[in-house]
Amino acid sequence: MSAKPAYAHPAPFSYVDLRLQHDAIEGTVVAHIFDVAHDLNISDSERLLDPAFASQQSRALAALFGPRLSVAADGRRLDPEWSTLDVIPDRQSVRLHVGYRIAAAPGTVTVDALLFPYDPAHQTFLNIYDGDALTQAILDGGRTRFEYFAGTRQGAFAVVRKFLPAGIHHILIGPDHLLFLVGLLLLGGTVRQLAMVVTAFTVAHSITLSLAALNLVTPPARIIEPAIALSIVYVGADNLLVRGGRDVRAWIAFTFGFIHGFGFANVLREMDLPSRALGWSLFSFNVGVEIGQLLVVVVVASVLTALRTRSEAAGRQLVFAGSLVVIAAGTFWFIQRVFFPAGIS
Repeated sequence: MSAKPAYAHPAPFSYVDLRLQHDAIEGTVVAHIFDVAHDLNISDSERLLDPAFASQQSRALAALFGPRLSVAADGRRLDPEWSTLDVIPDRQSVRLHVGYRIAAAPGTVTVDALLFPYDPAHQTFLNIYDGDALTQAILDGGRTRFEYFAGTRQGAFAVVRKFLPAGIHHILIGPDHLLFLVGLLLLGGTVRQLAMVVTAFTVAHSITLSLAALNLVTPPARIIEPAIALSIVYVGADNLLVRGGRDVRAWIAFTFGFIHGFGFANVLREMDLPSRALGWSLFSFNVGVEIGQLLVVVVVASVLTALRTRSEAAGRQLVFAGSLVVIAAGTFWFIQRVFFPAGIS
């Protein structure tokens, strides 16, 4: 068996440029002749540097890119209108022009691109021009989608629509954050007391969430996640040790809120914050978290108040049993996150 010769890829990169206009998105795709020749089964890639020959391949290249490059405006996929193909000899590349018709300036533009899947190392450099602003991203096999939020009123609304529900969703599916809140609510109290607890937690985690999301302070998750678990243990223990009517839950919420804010930020960073709408995305996510928190507070506080109204003894028993559950869960998470960060199988 004879071995086939191996050819080094000269430049495993392609480029997609999109220019946003009021009624259209104009774009170009620049690809190296090596990649184009490979996927169009052209034996000699140098032939693509001949303008006449390259022009003959425009339809075939458009058909190749059709399912591999998708552009959507405000969630609606746009139909591409492929046009001319020209040669860029000094870059050993060809450039295919494309246009997308839109009814109005979009709030969001979503690009899905995997132009040459045969090469796992291939990267597509995406440039989106919106007036004088340029936003860039790199797409590859590990990340094929990029969502751009325009710097307009429509773009701001799109940011709110995405990040506000994300904040609600995160607090409602985050058992550690929820249990921390529930632990703080077990002792009950007046509306003013509970409002102080929630406000203190909100102020603290909003500060660290913003600092971490902006990459100003980024403590590692291996420290933050166990610390969140310990905060839960502390809340449960404080419920059992409280004496003399003292109520420092607002200070507990404020102190540990800083740590929980870093936990929220880890999730927010994974959502790929829009560079042109950082303020709106942070604000919207925070508002979503607060809405989720208020839902939890209203439900839990109402249930606890109803139980205490029926039986004061039952209320005290619930505080004791609930605090033990809070301590046990926090301890479990701490052990898991310190000694079994990959999970317990």
